[in-house]
Amino acid sequence: MAKVSIYLNFQGNTEEAFNFYKKVFNTEFVGSIMYNKDIPAQEGQPPLSEEDGNKVMHVCLPILGGTQIMATDMLESMGHKVVIGNNTTINLEPDTREETERLFNALSEGGSDIAPLQDMFWGDYWGCCLDRFGIRWMFNHHPEK
Repeated sequence: MAKVSIYLNFQGNTEEAFNFYKKVFNTEFVGSIMYNKDIPAQEGQPPLSEEDGNKVMHVCLPILGGTQIMATDMLESMGHKVVIGNNTTINLEPDTREETERLFNALSEGGSDIAPLQDMFWGDYWGCCLDRFGIRWMFNHHPEK
């Protein structure tokens, strides 16, 4: 079933923030915290430092009314810097690949900061864009296994 969540970017303190939110909302992480060192090596990608490897790649926490917040640590070594405008993203998880493409194409029209839709190592069809109004959108389609 399609759903919407909120994706947050932090500059190295995601784990601290999400342990705090876990206590506030009295819930448990969905799965476990995934660290950058857990990512399979990508062809042509230089190895991460130990410090970057220990930063959060992904975490998910239910909060209220079925809403989930998710997050990652931005990596300064890769030129990532958290600023107002890239610290919050609306994550859409459409039911079909076609609907994912339709939404991505519509929202990215006239936009910028576009990461094209592509099949990712975690199994999703993923992409991201900043729409023409300055709102960040992320797309994750989970194909049927």
